[in-house]
Amino acid sequence: MQGQLLPVVAGSPVAVLYVRRDSIYKHLGADVFDIDRDARTYHGPLPVVAHPPCRAWGRLRHFAKPRPDEKHLALHAVHCVRSFGGVLEHPSSSTLWNAAQLPKPGAGSDEFGGWSIEVPQKWWGHLAEKNTWLYIVGVSPRGIPDIPFTLGAASHVVASSSRKKGGRQISLELPRHLREATPPAFALWLLDLAARCKAPQ
Repeated sequence: MQGQLLPVVAGSPVAVLYVRRDSIYKHLGADVFDIDRDARTYHGPLPVVAHPPCRAWGRLRHFAKPRPDEKHLALHAVHCVRSFGGVLEHPSSSTLWNAAQLPKPGAGSDEFGGWSIEVPQKWWGHLAEKNTWLYIVGVSPRGIPDIPFTLGAASHVVASSSRKKGGRQISLELPRHLREATPPAFALWLLDLAARCKAPQ
């Protein structure tokens, strides 16, 4: 993809919605909305990076126990991205795409000019592959920052699993806090991406 990664400095013109209290974004100069600040109070005008809770939308949703209001948070995140521009991040094959009528990766764009791409977070330093869908509004595919494509298998997995390495069986499951954490390089990339996004006219 075309475009160089821009440095992110204090006062970055991006709002980050639905992140953990210990989010890396708090150290990157963005306007951050964690559970205490409540992203549902965000009304613009900055473009957004949205990380809404995914357990009610993912492959294991039948085993999840989300709060009663939690599923709606992702729909609010979609609304914010469509209203102010930016990017929403969710696990690949999230059922949010069908529920909110988001175009799946490779399916073109929607009436808001939004389009989707699938990327593995491993490319930005995550220990697991962690395939991720991004819904982007306000910038064309040619205008996004360069993607740091890398080859090779990830060293860990996000779910219980094991495989042979060096002739011996080893466990590769990540602890929960590492599964959920956004790699710093990915956070910077998403902030740069959102900063390039313009609100739909």
